[in-house]
Amino acid sequence: MSDALTLPAEARERAGKGASRQLRREGRVPAVIYGGKEEPTLIHVESKELVRQLDTGHFMNSIVEIDLGGKKIRTLPKDVALHPVNDRPEHVDFFRLAKGGKIEVSVPVVFLNEEASPGLKKGGVLNVVRHELELVCENDKIPSEIEIDVTGKEVGDSIHISEITLPAGSESAITDRDFTIATLVAPSALKAEDDAAEEVDADDVPASEQEGEEGEGSEEEGEDKGDE
Repeated sequence: MSDALTLPAEARERAGKGASRQLRREGRVPAVIYGGKEEPTLIHVESKELVRQLDTGHFMNSIVEIDLGGKKIRTLPKDVALHPVNDRPEHVDFFRLAKGGKIEVSVPVVFLNEEASPGLKKGGVLNVVRHELELVCENDKIPSEIEIDVTGKEVGDSIHISEITLPAGSESAITDRDFTIATLVAPSALKAEDDAAEEVDADDVPASEQEGEEGEGSEEEGEDKGDE
């Protein structure tokens, strides 16, 4: 997981649409912290700071430590509601990370040692089926990414979840099948060349010879007609 972010917050005294609209007019964004076998905690955060953290690109994949009046609450962002016109954040849901608990997260996949793949060196293409893996992780052991080594992979090879050694404290959320993460396929250009070669093999007689034979047939027919 990316390094933890810190987001200052204040407690919300009132809920409801009217109270939320008032907060937004004041440059605040209403939010809620839920989960962890505790009652939901209503909070609001500064809009500018929230936007700044969203703009980092990894906000949704980071542990966010909410600083609520000096009390630190470890959370994971679960949803950010945006305004349909201006894309400004209007509400945020945070999931409370209870000590010793587990959570289901999506973790990005990174492929290593592509230069050591014979299939890729020959012009093959890595077709990524899953750019993220759904994992169940311990709250304090959420990986930032899953590394997959493609050393030795040939065209036609597939990479399945069963081949991946997941970090300690993590396991696949999908357990009913050995799903494919990526395959190594031939590029379309190579496929087109193969198709063209197959077409040449299928023609026993070159087109020039076929035209010659057709011409001879026409001359013979002409002679036959003349005899008639």
